[in-house]
Amino acid sequence: MVCIKVDKNDKSGLVFYGVLLTDIKTRIRQAQLKATLSANAEMIAMYWDIGRMIYERQQDEGWGAGVIPRLAKDIQNQLPELKGFSEKNIKFMVRFYKEYKTNAAIGKQPVSQIPWGHNILLMQNQFLST
Repeated sequence: MVCIKVDKNDKSGLVFYGVLLTDIKTRIRQAQLKATLSANAEMIAMYWDIGRMIYERQQDEGWGAGVIPRLAKDIQNQLPELKGFSEKNIKFMVRFYKEYKTNAAIGKQPVSQIPWGHNILLMQNQFLST
């Protein structure tokens, strides 16, 4: 608890402190939201790029869909602390790339500002072209 020396008859010191505390809390919340949105945009860009890498290799090397289960298993074995790289999710990354492959600036698109789960729902509900 913080003690502020104020005149017993002067409540303005407490009021100013309350305003300062409110301003600081607001700034902290703004920074937290900005960091969350920034991290989400980076994750979406990473998923798009992973989808691109897999798709291009499949096209260039003639790899089939069988590479995806192997990648999922190897990522899990080599980076066990990571989540989000299941076979199903990696397939969504490839599909996500194919939906937006003409737009390399994915981070500047509104789709990068919504959570990954919402992008998956959009693809599953075929709001995007297939």
